[in-house]
Amino acid sequence: MLQFTETPILPPHPLHQYELTPFSNNLIMSNNVNPFHRTRPWPGFLTSKTLGSFGDANCMEQLLVHCANAIDSNDATLAQQILWVLNNIAPPDGDSSQRLTCGFLRALIARAAKTGSCTMLTAMATAQIPTLIDSIANRSEGPPLIKLTVAGATTDVPPLLDLSYEELGSKLVNFARSRNVGMEFRVIPSSSSDGFASLVEQLRAVQQLILANGGGEGEALVINCHMMLHYIPEETLGVTPYCFESSSTSSLRTMFLTAIRSLEPTIVVLVDEDADFTSNNLVCRLRSAFDYLWIPYDTMDTFFPKGSKQKQWYEADLCWKIENLIAQEGVQRVERLEPKSRWIQRMQSANFRGIQFSEETVLEVKSMLDEHAAGWGLKKEEDEGLVLTWKGHNVVFSTAWVPA
Repeated sequence: MLQFTETPILPPHPLHQYELTPFSNNLIMSNNVNPFHRTRPWPGFLTSKTLGSFGDANCMEQLLVHCANAIDSNDATLAQQILWVLNNIAPPDGDSSQRLTCGFLRALIARAAKTGSCTMLTAMATAQIPTLIDSIANRSEGPPLIKLTVAGATTDVPPLLDLSYEELGSKLVNFARSRNVGMEFRVIPSSSSDGFASLVEQLRAVQQLILANGGGEGEALVINCHMMLHYIPEETLGVTPYCFESSSTSSLRTMFLTAIRSLEPTIVVLVDEDADFTSNNLVCRLRSAFDYLWIPYDTMDTFFPKGSKQKQWYEADLCWKIENLIAQEGVQRVERLEPKSRWIQRMQSANFRGIQFSEETVLEVKSMLDEHAAGWGLKKEEDEGLVLTWKGHNVVFSTAWVPA
């Protein structure tokens, strides 16, 4: 290991990108703090001429892996050296691979600060509801009343929409009214940390009240689990937060699926990203995330102009994801994606049966992608699920389920 004892010199570009992002709570950066022992090019391989050779995606991934290993083994000197390299080759306004690496760089810095390796200080998809309203507005038998219940904001994850639930509810109700569709909108405060138990139990209470009053005839309970279930901890718990008998050896994800199965829903739709971020090993998690998260960065470069506010908003959310899955552990690490194959096993174990999407639906989605979204594709797999792809790579899966 190389040791340096020279007088510290502040780097010419001291991680300036972190001062510009909204997710830098774990970092304290200023011109009076020197986060590294030195900034002279590291002996043997780092000069202004050779830094460019580290700029391809494979090399940046390897540097991130080596840095994660150094942090986990508490090798502060090596970690700081690699972080210095990454800071110089991964600007926050670079290409998609550089911006992806920049997100991981900040996450590693946050983790290093916690471990002492460095001295550096809804479950409903509401965006789908207008499409649903339009599709039922012209039914010959007349549109039904829509009762939309969503899991309220939680401190576990950043907000999914840039507006309050009151504003969202008002917009949706007004849109439904413009289509002559009646809608009720309710928000139930709920948290992924307990498997959205309060939301499930509220649905159960409403269901029981309707039945007690002699209602329920012709009502359909549709549960849309859109990009939210991966926030539920997958560890086994000793107690259940739900009001039903459940094995104390079940994971909270299993308990949630068992709980919604007990509601006898008409249909359950499960949509999530097709990746695996559940490993307890930091390096395995980093590799999996790097190999998957290049996709959203690449799509944003394709569809948004440089400097786009919407692009900045999306990338801020991605940076939050990266920092959470790299820098956090235990209950604070909520970004725990599971692949489609594992969710299918969970749904089947909870006594659900998969059903096919209609050919009309598949053709409509494919037509829309072909017309408006070059690069995106859709494939129907043998297990009856649909997978949204980007340049041939799996991105998001969608499956539909009914009680078995």
